[in-house]
Amino acid sequence: MESTTAKGTIIVTGANGGLGSAITKEIASKPEFSAYHGLYLVRDATHADVLHSVLTTSSRHPHEALSIDLANLGSVRKAAEAINLRVLEGKIPQIRALILNAGFQDFNKQTWTKDGFDTTFSVNYLGHWLLTLLLLKSIDRNAGRIVIVGSQAHDPNDRRNDRSKAFIDDKYNPIIRDKDNFEAIAKGTWSSAIEDTSWGRSGFRRYGAAKLCLTMMMHELQLRMNGDPQLKNVCILGVDPGTMSTGLQRHASWFIRVLMFRIVLPLMLLLMSNPPFRSTQKSASHILQAAFDSNEVLGEYPKDLYLNGDELWETSEESRDAQKRELVWKESVRYTQLKEGETILASWD
Repeated sequence: MESTTAKGTIIVTGANGGLGSAITKEIASKPEFSAYHGLYLVRDATHADVLHSVLTTSSRHPHEALSIDLANLGSVRKAAEAINLRVLEGKIPQIRALILNAGFQDFNKQTWTKDGFDTTFSVNYLGHWLLTLLLLKSIDRNAGRIVIVGSQAHDPNDRRNDRSKAFIDDKYNPIIRDKDNFEAIAKGTWSSAIEDTSWGRSGFRRYGAAKLCLTMMMHELQLRMNGDPQLKNVCILGVDPGTMSTGLQRHASWFIRVLMFRIVLPLMLLLMSNPPFRSTQKSASHILQAAFDSNEVLGEYPKDLYLNGDELWETSEESRDAQKRELVWKESVRYTQLKEGETILASWD
């Protein structure tokens, strides 16, 4: 379903997952979003049953699903090219909100992409980095917003991570030290499932490293857009959605996947007045507030803001390290083989 009269396009990656489906449902069911064109990105649009069910039963706006494999840089380029062409031809409006929601955690069932990267690194970070840089051609230059879905895992010193004991070893904190260390993270040899066989910790660290890179991208991209005449009004911000029951646990053990996240967590949400978890619906509403609202917390141009739910939050000290951010950026250019002309960002390299 296409629309040339919509106010703007909303793009959501990972739209078939737990949080992605909740975001989609919020958009599809709320009257205030009916004037937007929804473009929902999933790994395989022909088998996105949850997404199609949501859109069929509650959609009030023009929408479509598009296939993209964030673990495959060729697939990312193909999807971005198709979106940019549609915008250029006037078939869909410019991108008003780009929500980088797709996530992956392997729970020690580590895999690699055909490009040679750790799958956790590629899905959570590198694929999103490339997609964003390519889609800047189609973003609304006056009101466009990019929202990353962050995580407490990006900060080894966040006390919420103490229970996991994933970062108590100085070997893993700080996460990024130099170029060789960052390459080990990208290629999956840092905290590999072979190196650390303790259940879940190695995968959690690699997930945290990928989310750290995504948070660094938020800071670094905003800095580069601020100095770009074409993109100076575009905002990028992040939201930590908190702990939820989503498809992120699909590779976990039965104890984690079923008992903890499908039985215990819903009971806590039902019975506790202030549970340490959040529903996907609540987190979805926080993400859409970040993407569209202007209020006392966000202001009209919420540049480089990070929120824990709807509360302003400071990202890790490491994520704010300018030298490390530049290292991650330059290596990302190299890993994706980004070339002149693929993005409109003036300071792309």
